[in-house]
Order: sequence, then structure tokens, then C-alpha cells
Amino acid sequence: MNDQVVQLSYALDTFYFLVSGVLVMWMAAGFAMLEAGLVRAKNTTEILTKNVVLFAIASLVYLLFSYHLMYSSDAGGIFPNFGFLLGGENSVDDVMGSGGDIYYSARADFFFQVVFVATAMSIVSGAVAERMKLWSFLIFAVVMTGLIYPVSGYWTWGGGWLAEAGFSDYAGSGIVHLAGAAAALAGVIVLGPRKGKYGKNGAIYAIPGANLPLAALGTFILWMGWFGFNGGSELMVSNVDSANNVAQVLVNTNSAAAGGVIAALILAKIWFRKADLTMALNGAIAGLVAITADPLSPSGLSAAIIGMIGGLLVVAAIVLLDKLKLDDPVGAISAHGVAGIWGVLAVPLNNADASFGPQLLGIVAIFAWVFLASLVVWLIIKAIMGVRVTEEEEYEGVDIAECGMEAYPEFYVGKK
Repeated sequence: MNDQVVQLSYALDTFYFLVSGVLVMWMAAGFAMLEAGLVRAKNTTEILTKNVVLFAIASLVYLLFSYHLMYSSDAGGIFPNFGFLLGGENSVDDVMGSGGDIYYSARADFFFQVVFVATAMSIVSGAVAERMKLWSFLIFAVVMTGLIYPVSGYWTWGGGWLAEAGFSDYAGSGIVHLAGAAAALAGVIVLGPRKGKYGKNGAIYAIPGANLPLAALGTFILWMGWFGFNGGSELMVSNVDSANNVAQVLVNTNSAAAGGVIAALILAKIWFRKADLTMALNGAIAGLVAITADPLSPSGLSAAIIGMIGGLLVVAAIVLLDKLKLDDPVGAISAHGVAGIWGVLAVPLNNADASFGPQLLGIVAIFAWVFLASLVVWLIIKAIMGVRVTEEEEYEGVDIAECGMEAYPEFYVGKK
């Protein structure tokens, strides 16, 4: 292969990687809209603020040291090496002398990874909505994106001990989504449920979101962004095999989302006697999460079935968490955690190179590390500055208490 072809392939793969990263960044808008639609009007500004600022925090913390923590350590290890900033960029000589091992920009790799860590943190935002202090959340975001996520990321994508054990997770059902859900679960336990959510004798009271059109828009944005999330994880597109793989990944990603929607909607109709839109939306996300662990190996039909099972699981999990009085306003723990576990376990069903032992090991290790570390951090924050707004602030809405403005001021009735 001559130098010109090598450089053209390098440019094409770098461009593809960057565009995929942009699509994943667009998922931040999807999370923001989904969460803004599923909370009450009086809590909208605060949830939007969290989503914008957490992305900024993730970007800077990952730039300063977390990327180095996740990708600059020895293979097969448990404890990553601490360091600062990014390494050097690839030179022409580096690319030409690599024998094809270097085929995209090092900065493109960083950009793609930083939007992934922001996605993991976005999962936490919705689960703790409507009653958490803004600054407590943002402090946790620094620790989550700076330490907790990069450590388990090193174990897997960084070449650590889980990767050596044979754990397989193509685009992050466990590494990203289960990790985010585990951190969210720890936060929900420390925080407690919203006032009025649960009554005596096991009574559960629905607290509807203020803007279902926004929630539906957010889901479509996430669905679209997921093509970059999974498609970009192929890492290249400059040869026939990789191009075909990317096409298969996108077909499977779409099929799984569609399967999740249909299955969740049908189960909701049977269970609740209504076509519950929020369950259908979570079904789409659960299907997407489930196929993310391996969107390449299955056929389109198998991907749809994987998504359908994810859609069924998310409905059951949302109901179960409510019975356990674990209040998750947007269903994030169910859609990303339960469906993430299913996605990781489904990999060996279609991928002969994977086996259930390492997959189970990965699930337990990622969940245990992220949940326990997050629980400790949440408890420390609670002891120092508290994590929950006052009962009066929760009643009036955290928009006023935390941000001093309302998203829908014409609907707000203030004190006389």
C-alpha cells in the first residue's frame, strides 16, 4: 500500500471517528430533553443545568487526567497509573511505520472517549432528579468522571485485568451504561424518594412529567446518537470489511431499538391496560442499551429479539424498583442497568469468541466497583454539605431554589 493510500485511509477513519463522536455528543441533548420532559415543570431549569454542566465537567476532567488514567497503564493490571494531559499526536512517520496499527488520530480517540464518559454521567442525572442539590451533584460528577468511571474503563477498554480475562463489551452496555446505572442507584439510595411518591401500605403514586413531547424528542435524539455510539466503536470504515461491519452495526442498533419499543408497549398494554408512552420510550432506550454490548455479531432479527427482551425487562424493572421504593423519575436505572446486564449476558449467544464466565465476572466487577465507590462518595458529600434540598424547596421546585429561574414562568405561582 503506497503512502498516499495510507494517508487517505488515515484521514477517512479519523473523520469517521470524529463524526461518530459528534453524534454521541448529540446524545447529551437527548438526555437533557428526555429528562426535562419526564420531570415536573418546576424542576426543568435545574435538570437542564445539570446536563449542560456535567458535560463540561466531563470534558475538562477527562482532558486533564482521566484519559491518561484509563488508557496509559500496563496491560492486565488492577490499578491504573495516574498522569496528566494527553500524549503526543501521531506523526506521518508513526503512521507509516506502524504496519496499519495506527489508523486514526490520537485526538480523535480522545474526543470519542470523552463523549462516552459524559454519557455515563448523564445517566445519573435523571435518576436523582427533583430533590438533589445541584452543587452536590456536580461535585459527584467530578469524582465519577475523574476516577470511578476511568478505573473500570481501564480494566476493560484500557487493557486491564477484565480485558485479559476475556470480558467482551463492544460499545459499553456494561462499561458505560451499567456503570452509570450503578452510580445512580447508589445516589437514589442515599437521597431517598421524592415527597409524595410512596404512601402507606405499599401505595405508589405516579408523578407525571411536564412535557412528554420533549421526552419523545429526547428519545429520538438518543436513538439517532446511538448510531455514532455503536457505529463509531467499529473504529474504522476505510476497507470493505469494516464498512460492511458498520452497516451491520447500524442495522442491528435500529432493529434493537424498534424491538424494545414494541415489546415494552405491548407489555404495558397488557399490564396497565394502556399504551404507556413513557414505557415505550424506555423500551427504545433499553433495546439500544441491550444491543450495545455486541451490535455486530447478531443478525437483524436476532438484534430485534435482544431489544425486545430489553424492552420487557425495563417495564418489569421500573415496576419492581417502585415496589422497593427506589424512586427513579426517568427509569434510568432500569433502562441502563437492567438492560445493560442483559446486553452483556447476551453477547455469547451470537459471538463464539465470548463466554458467559468472563461476562458475569465483568458485570459483578463493574457494578461492585462503581456502586460501592459511588456510595462512599455520596455519603461523604452528604456528611459535608448534604445532598437533598429542603422539603419546602422540593415543594416549590428546585428551579427557584437552585437556579433562581423557572423554565415555564407563565405556569409558576410564587409566594405573594
